[in-house]
Amino acid sequence: MLRWVRQQLGFDPPHQSDTRTIYIANRFPQHGHYVPQKFADNRIISSKYTVWNFVPKNLFEQFRRVANFYFLIIFLVQLMIDTPTSPITSGLPLFFVITVTAIKQGYEDWLRHKADNEVNGAPVYVVRSGGLVKTRSKNIRVGDIVRVAKDETFPVDLVLLSSDRVDGSCHVTTASLDGETNLKTHVAVPETAVLQSVANLDKLVAVIECQQPEADLYRFVGRITISQQTEEIVRPLGPESLLLRGARLKNTKEIFGVAVYTGMETKMALNYKSKSQKRSAVEKSMNSFLIIYLIILLFEAILSTILKYAWQAEEKWDEPWYNGKTEHERNSSKILRFISDFLAFLVLYNFIIPISLYVTVEMQKFLGSFFIGWDLDLYHEETNQRAQVNTSDLNEELGQVEYVFTDKTGTLTENEMQFRECSINGIKYQEVNGKLTPEGFSEDSPDGNRHSLMKEEELFLKAVCLCHTVQINADQTDGADGPWHANGIAAPLEYYASSPDEKALVEAASRVGVVFTGTSGDSMEIKSLGKPERYKLLHVLEFDPNRRRMSVIVESPSGEKLLFTKGAESSILPRSKSGEIDKTRIHVDEFALKGLRTLCVAYRRFTPEEYQEVGKRLHEARTALQQREERLADVFNFIERDLELLGATGVEDKLQEKVQETIEALRLAGIKVWVLTGDKHETAVSVSLSCGHFHRTMNILELVQHKSDSTCAEQLRQLAKRIKEDHVIQHGLVVDGTSLSLALREHEKLFMDVCKNCSAVLCCRMAPLQKAKVVRLLKTSPEKPITLAIGDGANDVSMIQEAHVGIGIMGKEGRQAVRNSDYAIARFKFLSKLLFVHGHFYYIRIATLVQYFFYKNVCFITPQFLYQFFCLFSQQTLYDSVYLTLYNICFTSLPVLIYSLFEQHVHPHVLQSKPVLYRDISKNAHLGFKPFLYWTILGFFHAFVFFYGSYLLMGEDTSLLGNGQILKPNRQMMFGNWTFGTLVFTVMVITVTMKMALETHFWTWINHFVTWGSIVFYFIFSLFYGGIIWPFLHTQDMYFVFVQLLSSGSAWFAIILIVVACLFLDVVKKVLYRHLQPTSTEKAQMEEDKGSVSSACDFAESRHRGEDNRQLLDPASPPGGASLH
Repeated sequence: MLRWVRQQLGFDPPHQSDTRTIYIANRFPQHGHYVPQKFADNRIISSKYTVWNFVPKNLFEQFRRVANFYFLIIFLVQLMIDTPTSPITSGLPLFFVITVTAIKQGYEDWLRHKADNEVNGAPVYVVRSGGLVKTRSKNIRVGDIVRVAKDETFPVDLVLLSSDRVDGSCHVTTASLDGETNLKTHVAVPETAVLQSVANLDKLVAVIECQQPEADLYRFVGRITISQQTEEIVRPLGPESLLLRGARLKNTKEIFGVAVYTGMETKMALNYKSKSQKRSAVEKSMNSFLIIYLIILLFEAILSTILKYAWQAEEKWDEPWYNGKTEHERNSSKILRFISDFLAFLVLYNFIIPISLYVTVEMQKFLGSFFIGWDLDLYHEETNQRAQVNTSDLNEELGQVEYVFTDKTGTLTENEMQFRECSINGIKYQEVNGKLTPEGFSEDSPDGNRHSLMKEEELFLKAVCLCHTVQINADQTDGADGPWHANGIAAPLEYYASSPDEKALVEAASRVGVVFTGTSGDSMEIKSLGKPERYKLLHVLEFDPNRRRMSVIVESPSGEKLLFTKGAESSILPRSKSGEIDKTRIHVDEFALKGLRTLCVAYRRFTPEEYQEVGKRLHEARTALQQREERLADVFNFIERDLELLGATGVEDKLQEKVQETIEALRLAGIKVWVLTGDKHETAVSVSLSCGHFHRTMNILELVQHKSDSTCAEQLRQLAKRIKEDHVIQHGLVVDGTSLSLALREHEKLFMDVCKNCSAVLCCRMAPLQKAKVVRLLKTSPEKPITLAIGDGANDVSMIQEAHVGIGIMGKEGRQAVRNSDYAIARFKFLSKLLFVHGHFYYIRIATLVQYFFYKNVCFITPQFLYQFFCLFSQQTLYDSVYLTLYNICFTSLPVLIYSLFEQHVHPHVLQSKPVLYRDISKNAHLGFKPFLYWTILGFFHAFVFFYGSYLLMGEDTSLLGNGQILKPNRQMMFGNWTFGTLVFTVMVITVTMKMALETHFWTWINHFVTWGSIVFYFIFSLFYGGIIWPFLHTQDMYFVFVQLLSSGSAWFAIILIVVACLFLDVVKKVLYRHLQPTSTEKAQMEEDKGSVSSACDFAESRHRGEDNRQLLDPASPPGGASLH
């Protein structure tokens, strides 16, 4: 029962051990003292709440917000002490805000529950009691043997036991997990691979020991112990044995696997857990403003309380004849009375803190984010991909970016590789008409028959064909006779690869005569000049970013054991002992200068004794449960040495469209661009020059190949000196991964100074975590600039998550970057529109929204404060409680919301064609202290005009109302405090709505409807509210007040006069500033206005000429048809 309660409340008991032991088919040991480990069930829970915890959990989350908690306190104060306003005035808005947010979050969670139930209720087959049993996905337990058929998705994380193939292999696609569409091969251990029937599997006695669940999709460490008769066989389990939940079975009839991770402990579920929350600069500013307004509120409340007691120091005002004190009041403590009065004033003025601001901002962000997805300029037709918004909390941050960190491959380039050149045994070759031609040879040799390859060339191409993870299209290998058994030349094979480099190399090798024709069991088959050869695959030493190479150990048809290795030249050349090392190094540098991606290829022959030692070490490392990665790394280093260099390859990665123009536009906008890449120094520099990141005229400084702290520091000091001396020209900095590590260790400040004085920075040979470290370094520097990271691969995820704004490119390297990003776009060129148009609009909209909210609440509450000077600080409210409640909810909420969704102060084309306008809003310019002060002072000024304008025009002389009669016997005269308060409130609603209208540049019919509709609604509501006796209201102070007020012509005169007086100075200030000190944006607006006037004249002329045609086309259209942007 206790466990169930803990689960319902969202508490997950932690795992006690580092490893888990799984008994296949849940055959637990029979001895009595065995206690089974507790594992999660297979329910996927993506929802946040349950029926039991929704109310407490949701309320807790909402009241963590300062404004919500503050209003709760005010509401409780109103309930506890006698306050001037009803608890409803703060309780109702609070209830409205909490309810709206709870309904939105509850609905979203209900949709998640619905999706979860579909997944958890899906039918699956498990092996139980010697047969296949159909059950629901949620009922699978750890240890169950599950059957999955072709094209089905795996319901849990399974260790593969067997498949319909003899070798126990199967193919899966993990597109839904990491976006990689290539087929991946998984294999079962030989002892279980032969168990292909339910009856045989039911007899299996085996135990799996593996690590506890972790989020890394590509890491799995375990071992399986199989009991056969009297012996126990131990086999290692790695990622190649694990079938992940969410992946799909392909090209295999069926498989059986044992469930090792279930439900929320599957790798898919661990990967989809929410990321750390990023907060925008606007949100931080908003919280600062709230604190300032809280201080203003406390000041007003304390001042009012002190003035009340100062006033009451006089005998005649302490207890006036019309308001005698009760016995309890006379005897109560002065301190308690002071506190009570202070709290009462706090309640009276509490609306200066705008509670509905949070809800409006949330709605604006949520609804506004749809515009990015709907923007057809961000739609990529070739791939049919729209821009994607993963979080709407950072929309305005797109308008504040100061640094862009970009990956190179797949982000600036297409990630479409074309084989261009190679170096074999110290000779450079190019591919000409499907032949490898040494450099300098002409291509007019006869093509009649395929020339034979030299021994070195053939070995090099075989290495390329065998050392990879490429798959062949399933349709081409499904037949009983593979394509390599066909007579004549086989049809071109279609290759799939997770790495575009590998695919390009294997395709190039097939064109020049060495064709990879597929795998069969543990064999790799190739055709060398039409002659089939079969190599037994003994071991694969997987690629990893630290080694920067991958290897295979194969047995050749002659029985020789060979190691083929390929990788970055920095990881291959130092390990090579023979071959044309120096010549190849020169060729690699030449390839890199042309912007080609380079790989070196080497091999090693093993003697039988060496191979035996290698096999033993690999087995020990692979079966280790503790520190397996470290042990494997040591063994790989032991194996990959004493290599014989075969050559190098040069593959071209084409630049994406409009990359140069985009980088130039970012530079004009005042944004510094850093390129962070894992590529070679020369390749990276060459691409930087070709994409416009570095200019030919730029002075390129280098901080590369430093091995010690002292040399790195000395070089940094020299660079800083050169920058100081040549401050006129632009500088570009190139730094590599090793030098960067040294620079960040001891000389962080010096390194940052050098970087900040450079127009462009290129970091090459970067590990993924180094990329994130560089972003963090900039983020936390004293200026705290807003950073944006953009990339397309799994190696960019840490950088994307570290930056203020992370953007994923929907590229060819899977979807991990897109999944972990805040926004996703199909091409780098879309970044300019995303920042210069959407970012600009979002920032302007929300900056005005936030400041306008504070302004209208200052206008609202300041007359309440001023009124206390006229009512002896008796805490009498100026406005009726219904008006207090509805001011922010109904009367003034819609115009600002619609403004914040549709405002376009400059045409989008102008913003995109003039990136320099982006500088006008940089560094949070519209939410700085000056604009905040202007809006606050404006609010106080307008409030003074509302109050004293109404008082001077109407307060003294009741004859202005047209009558001075008493409304009813024994009731106050018509012009009392409610009439005065209603006049002030009416003027205020009109003025703040008109102020919003003045701020609006882009008018749509919706703007017109909500702006004028809000004013009309206020009048209609007030007439109904005051014109009818409502039976459910306790008192009705406003009865007939509004009708009487509007029946007076002088009241209308006062309203118009005060509204004009308020807004006149604002209009004058705008006009003067616009003509005397215009910003770049305002100049663009004026140019746009002139352009629209001239185009309107042209339009009128053409309309006159084409009147008859238009009438034929659309007889119902109005004469002056408007166009909608």
